[in-house]
Amino acid sequence: MSTLPEASRHARVGYLGPAGTFSEEALLASAAADAIEPVALASIYETVMALREGDVRWAIVPIENSLEGSINVTLDLLAGDAGDVEIVGEALLRVRHSLIGTEAVPLAEIETVITHPQVPGQCTLFLRSELPQARILAAGSTAEAVRSVLAGGDRSQAALGTTLAAEIYGGTVIREGVEDREDNETRFVWLAPRDRQRSESGRPPLRSRAGGEWKTSLVFWGAGAERPGWLVHCLDEFARRDINLTKIESRPRRERLGSYMFFADVAGRIGDASVDEAIAGLKTMCEEVRVLGSYPAAESLAR
Repeated sequence: MSTLPEASRHARVGYLGPAGTFSEEALLASAAADAIEPVALASIYETVMALREGDVRWAIVPIENSLEGSINVTLDLLAGDAGDVEIVGEALLRVRHSLIGTEAVPLAEIETVITHPQVPGQCTLFLRSELPQARILAAGSTAEAVRSVLAGGDRSQAALGTTLAAEIYGGTVIREGVEDREDNETRFVWLAPRDRQRSESGRPPLRSRAGGEWKTSLVFWGAGAERPGWLVHCLDEFARRDINLTKIESRPRRERLGSYMFFADVAGRIGDASVDEAIAGLKTMCEEVRVLGSYPAAESLAR
């Protein structure tokens, strides 16, 4: 395991690379620029593993999109292999997708579109109406898609990615803003090792923000899930204490069919009496209750 110097001026922060991804944009938009050294990694999995192994001090990964929903690999890692890391911050990023190619070509000549698997669902209207003939191929990231299209030099191929990636790799923006909604947003979370001290030097290098609300993320499951009303009773621990749930969803536990875990985000922080009591009550009904993190909520993006 690598060990990074705690006093390093520029903290290494892992993100889904290569340069030009939305993850990089979220990192640069949410972090103090003079405090970080961005470290591009090949996948979300490798980003989280680099954090666990001590190769980076923090990591930032996407967790939820307003059009396509949750990033399942991130949820599964937090509930499984990466149980020793926690969420320590979040950032919201307005996401605009662009169609990028080797040169400006008519849309009718584009036969293949390459992008990250999460992106086509955010650009459904454009792909169905403007590029019905094109097949969609997956890439590890939007920037990797742009890089591969430009490296191939085939004018019949295009990528869905960022204008930043087009600038970095020398691509041509064929059509900008092809997402289904202008208010398309992705939520990113900052991660740190779970045992890191909560000293001033142990906090992520986020841009300063005044005050603000807190959020706590949980995952829970249990044998009681097979009983009628079990989930209602679980959620009532929060409702009767007037704690708002800002998100709840289920994911398969990768066991037998019908075995689920539940992810929830609640308003408030660990240390608030009502939140602590609700979690304690939840534990009496569940096989497992895990706090994924308690952190300042990101400010909403201006519409």
